[in-house]
Amino acid sequence: MRVTLVYPGIVGAGFASAGKGMDAGWISHGLCILGACAKRAGHEVDLIDLRALRGWDHYREELARRRPQVVGVTMMSVDYNPGVQAATVAKEVDPRIVTVVGGPHPTLALEEMLPLASIDHIVTHEGENAFVDLLRRLETGEPCGRVIEGDRPDLDSLPFADRDLFLDEWHQAGYTLDSPEVPLADLPVPFVTVIAGRGCLYNCSFCQPAEKILFGGRVRRRSVQNVIAELKYLRERYRFRSLLIHDDCLTEDRNWVMEFCEAYRRQGFSQPFFCQSRADIIVKNEDMVALMRGVGLSGFFIGFESGSQSMLKFMRKGTTVEQNLEAARVCRRHGIRVWANYMLGLPSETKDDIMATIRMLKEIDPDWYSPAFYTPHPGSDMYTYCVRNDLSLIKDHDSYRRNPTEVKIKGHDYDFLLWALRESMRRKPVNEVRRRAAAIWRRYASPRKVARRLRRVLVPRSA
Repeated sequence: MRVTLVYPGIVGAGFASAGKGMDAGWISHGLCILGACAKRAGHEVDLIDLRALRGWDHYREELARRRPQVVGVTMMSVDYNPGVQAATVAKEVDPRIVTVVGGPHPTLALEEMLPLASIDHIVTHEGENAFVDLLRRLETGEPCGRVIEGDRPDLDSLPFADRDLFLDEWHQAGYTLDSPEVPLADLPVPFVTVIAGRGCLYNCSFCQPAEKILFGGRVRRRSVQNVIAELKYLRERYRFRSLLIHDDCLTEDRNWVMEFCEAYRRQGFSQPFFCQSRADIIVKNEDMVALMRGVGLSGFFIGFESGSQSMLKFMRKGTTVEQNLEAARVCRRHGIRVWANYMLGLPSETKDDIMATIRMLKEIDPDWYSPAFYTPHPGSDMYTYCVRNDLSLIKDHDSYRRNPTEVKIKGHDYDFLLWALRESMRRKPVNEVRRRAAAIWRRYASPRKVARRLRRVLVPRSA
């Protein structure tokens, strides 16, 4: 069958934004794996990334040109509006098109999807096997249910993500960067992202039980051999020079990480990489952190979340403020950069709690700040808490963005939150001076650059 997958993620960057920053320059691994599975089953698959289009009229033109039999749309909660419109427009272009939606929001908020007449089938949970089976049934004329529950596939059995589905679209839209994805921070290009597993062991109330509903009660991780095989393919295909391993918490399985580090080194990889971790894991496994640093770890994403112990307890984070501070010290000792994730504007959070977060961040002095105003996401216990206590201010799905642009719950002084946001990212003067001096040293006086300049002076140029 002719299948067109649709990525509707335009709420942040909008149309005509492909490749313009990380928000518009990373692939959807879910769609890339889904597309690879459908191709393996013999179907003709392409992809429309709304970020690569000029607008909805352009989307109509593309559907009319491609003439798909099936349109599959992935949908997070923030993507609800453009996702639904993508399905609706497909039906307007050709009522014979079979529309299928899947992803986190249809799984966690199925009741919101059921009344939508423009959607023929809803795939919940993990859709690789279910979607391919649906295509088979559509092709053979077998009956298909409207709601189809996906299973838990063996991750090593799945094909690697087909990144060219996105790249082909981006190139047509004028993307010229010599990289499969827009690089994270200052990492060298070509840059890629990979996902080694699904699920999370932890029980944070701002996330769970949504994660367990989506992926099951345990973490399922690809074998080290399978991940290394994908990296070898990416090295040959794209010559990547840096990567992000985008698991929710890669370091939760110490044995897997240790095995991966040895295999990464043994297979000749030295490309710098980032991954996500937790403060308590870093503090309790400094030897593992040192090994990771030795094979290429450049930085950690760390969910510090709050500098208030009472708020960490309220959100069931399972960490302490002291562990947050010590994790930063461990990273500094080993030359690992810190990308600090944290939230302001939580339910029941006081101004004193917010000031504690500001003090913590000034002590941590992260390399990058990644603040959010707390956003109650469907499927989480904290979302339920906000609904039951009439705290949510979200009136439109577009507001499910985590960016600190609007207060999402009642009971907070917006002006104070904006001040706190700015203050949380203001470094102590001593840290600002130290960082500027280090930047100058790297630019002008590093031993490598000094040696290069000396060679230029001492070694005469050939005639």
